[in-house]
Amino acid sequence: MVLNRGIISVVIPHLNQPDALGACLASLAAQSLPRDRFEVIVVDNGSATPPDEVVAAHPGARLLHESRPGPGLARNAGVAAARGETLAFIDADCRAHPDWLRNIAAGLAAAGPGVVLGGDVRIWRAQARRANAIEAYESVFAYRFKHYIEKQGYAGTGNLALHRADFDRVGPFGGIEIAEDMDWGKRAGAAGLRFRYAPDMVVFHPARATMRELYAKWDRQIAHYRRMAEQERGWRLRWVLRALLVLASPVAGFVTVMTSDRIEGLAARGKAVAVMSAVRAHRAATMLSLLRRNGAVVWNR
Repeated sequence: MVLNRGIISVVIPHLNQPDALGACLASLAAQSLPRDRFEVIVVDNGSATPPDEVVAAHPGARLLHESRPGPGLARNAGVAAARGETLAFIDADCRAHPDWLRNIAAGLAAAGPGVVLGGDVRIWRAQARRANAIEAYESVFAYRFKHYIEKQGYAGTGNLALHRADFDRVGPFGGIEIAEDMDWGKRAGAAGLRFRYAPDMVVFHPARATMRELYAKWDRQIAHYRRMAEQERGWRLRWVLRALLVLASPVAGFVTVMTSDRIEGLAARGKAVAVMSAVRAHRAATMLSLLRRNGAVVWNR
């Protein structure tokens, strides 16, 4: 395939989120970057009702299908069909800031080859409404891309951009059985790529609607961590110690909430502390329950 110089290919994996996808595509239609500078590729991953009408409502967007389950595999299908020299990844339930693509283009041009940009993911809500408890919690603790990039050496795939040639150096994302963003980030580092946090590369993600959804998110991540942990000798003892540390961590988390600049007011901070304490108790209990068995991994639940 002949790639188009100066074109950004936006790849969006999708599964059973038509309303959210519509909002995502609308945010891309409102980009400050001229429309002829980017293409949009949606890859459906087996939705009960494929989003044909949603995608058709946004001229220029393409809809592809990947039958094998997993957002990483859906992204790979999008990359395979992409015509741009630059790749940008966003999730179907995210909304891009109007300058998202313009800042990606400028950031990658300034960085040059060998750099992967990870941006800022903020919790979205109607501006006139106060944050509820889960929104307050996730504003502080969810999507900490700066921390992931600077401390753990990878960026989440919900807000990621790089040159196509650099992606090809690393290879495709893994399947649903692994944490594909962490795995890809590890391989990218081994291939000599550098991750850089781009605070002006902003997307918005809605908070989970219920505690059940929030617990399901952590169940999925813990199942991934369990698979990674068991590859090392003596992992069970370290796993138990880690679970106990998670159980005790609300003490430090309290300080994080009270000093965060991502929420305002004592009421919101109190809500965030309450949800944090419940989530960390759930995480610790789930970790201990997985000592003798692996958890099932699914995405988008």
